[in-house]
Amino acid sequence: MDVTLVGLRVLREVAERGTFTAAAQALGYTQSAVSRQVAGLEQATGVLLFDRHPGGVRLTNPGRALLAHAVTALDALEAADRELSGAADASGRVRLGFIPAAGAVLVARALATLSRQSPRIQVTTREGATPSLLRALRAGALDVALLSSRPPHRSPDADDPPLHAEPLLEDHLVLAVPAEGRFADRTGVTAQEIAGETWIAGTTGTDAPLLGIWPGLPGRPRVHHAARDWLTKLHLVAAGVGITTVPSMLLSAIPPGVRLITVDDLPEERRRVSLVRLPGSTTPSTDALIHALRRHAADLAE
Repeated sequence: MDVTLVGLRVLREVAERGTFTAAAQALGYTQSAVSRQVAGLEQATGVLLFDRHPGGVRLTNPGRALLAHAVTALDALEAADRELSGAADASGRVRLGFIPAAGAVLVARALATLSRQSPRIQVTTREGATPSLLRALRAGALDVALLSSRPPHRSPDADDPPLHAEPLLEDHLVLAVPAEGRFADRTGVTAQEIAGETWIAGTTGTDAPLLGIWPGLPGRPRVHHAARDWLTKLHLVAAGVGITTVPSMLLSAIPPGVRLITVDDLPEERRRVSLVRLPGSTTPSTDALIHALRRHAADLAE
């Protein structure tokens, strides 16, 4: 089997990004160059590596098998390059992915603790939606990821080998409203009362659902503002221009001018934050990060 290093790098990037276009942008290639590299790999291996569909591509079973070997080979070459160039040992590096809701409190606190206790461990982080983080895990671009799920809590994906998922935190959604607004003196509201409100939602994309709207709300919500990060959404709430939903674990990060209340006549919206990784052994540095995340998740649960 005659494959090139460039082809293996392209394979890993397409598997992680989910589209030829996104992989090309990350690598600095044209889309046609990425397509040619994938076609060359498929010709060299004699198998179809990706299933093509309107929203992007997905690895086939042979593609997943080749990716596993590609990740091993590329990691080994990168380690050799570091050793020959005299760079620091990578055994102290950990790559963490997390959903946006986990960043402001759980991730920040865990990294602060790890920095004090194990300053030589270097953690790099990436915020993303669950689908993109799952692809990054499978592609070997992340060591661990914090993902959210709704009941019933199934396996994060259906690929092999099954991912190891450890529940860290049980959480629920609450409603963020202006402290000086219509609901200033309320601890709870009904679905009918908020159905006509102006909503602040998360930006949408192929990877992310419309976040910020209370699930199951009757009618069509009026979304006047869209923002990707929690800080912007919450400050828009404080400005009195709309309401949004937030995980209750963000209570300590809520800015002045915002109150958190419940929706009393709709089912409670439960969420679980889990630490997800590929099966197998972990490095001491990864174990140290996991321990810090467990500790602060337990603090938030109290």
